[in-house]
Amino acid sequence: MAKPAHSTSASPTLDDATLIELGRGALTIEADAVASLARRVDEHFVRACRTILACRGRVVVSGMGKSGHIAGKVAATLASTGTPAFFLHPAEAGHGDLGMITREDLLLALSNSGETAELLTLVPVLKRMGVPLVALTGNPASSLARAADVHVDVSVPAEACPLNLAPTASTTASLAMGDALAVALLRLRGFTEEDFARSHPGGSLGRRLLLHVADVMHTGAEIPRVGPESTVSEGLLEMSRKGLGITAVAGSDGVLLGVFTDGDLRRALDRRVDVHVTRMREVMTADGRTIGPRELAAEAVLLMERHRITALLVIDTDRRIVGALNVHDLLRAGVM
Repeated sequence: MAKPAHSTSASPTLDDATLIELGRGALTIEADAVASLARRVDEHFVRACRTILACRGRVVVSGMGKSGHIAGKVAATLASTGTPAFFLHPAEAGHGDLGMITREDLLLALSNSGETAELLTLVPVLKRMGVPLVALTGNPASSLARAADVHVDVSVPAEACPLNLAPTASTTASLAMGDALAVALLRLRGFTEEDFARSHPGGSLGRRLLLHVADVMHTGAEIPRVGPESTVSEGLLEMSRKGLGITAVAGSDGVLLGVFTDGDLRRALDRRVDVHVTRMREVMTADGRTIGPRELAAEAVLLMERHRITALLVIDTDRRIVGALNVHDLLRAGVM
């Protein structure tokens, strides 16, 4: 019977200690490769950053094989941190997809050898178009490095592969340098957390940074509210009906006069007040914590954590009550 195509001539038996040694060795080689890049963050790196920053179009990131996978990730990182970018497969580019590149764009090419034929085929066309070329290669003397407007050296002493063949340390180095470029460009552009969130509206950071109090608060009849002459028992019934652990004490004009929470109730009971006779104005907290509707929901989280409370009333600039929310509303919205 013929052997399966994936079988090898021998299947060595390795003990646990050897497997651990191999794994740790690979990680050490890759860590050393990345650490050595720090010395190559120099004037060439600066030129690469400023060339990319000056690009009025998009950064087209390209690479073949394993470098192509890294190029795709670098493009995604650039795009999510304020530098418009996309991945272009170099082989497909030679068969029509080169039309994706305009004269306003820039090509960021990744190739460990610097001799990737599919990338080199694109160079003359890009030169005629006047498209800048920034190259990350492991060989400063390579054809791609010499053709580039800016070359950044990402060479490594050895691959983590015991055969020194499979792209491992070299791809890790390219990925790390791509991240370094993205981080530097992020700062050059003045990119903020809010900008990042706008690129990630579906993620937890997007929810934390883009969601406002008005998006999660209860409004209208859902707001717990009583008048200052209401009894404490009436205030408790309102708290129970609305289920937010808080009630507002407001005048007939809707202006907030005070806040009543379970903490106020405990203090009132300690004073042995008669809840059927005592008025809300006598037990409310006149300077209770509040928040505005246009504040970020993350600010509501911060207020609750700082003051150890679980609910907030929402007021407008005239101190009229427009909403209420509690910690459960923020949890459901994914802000906490």
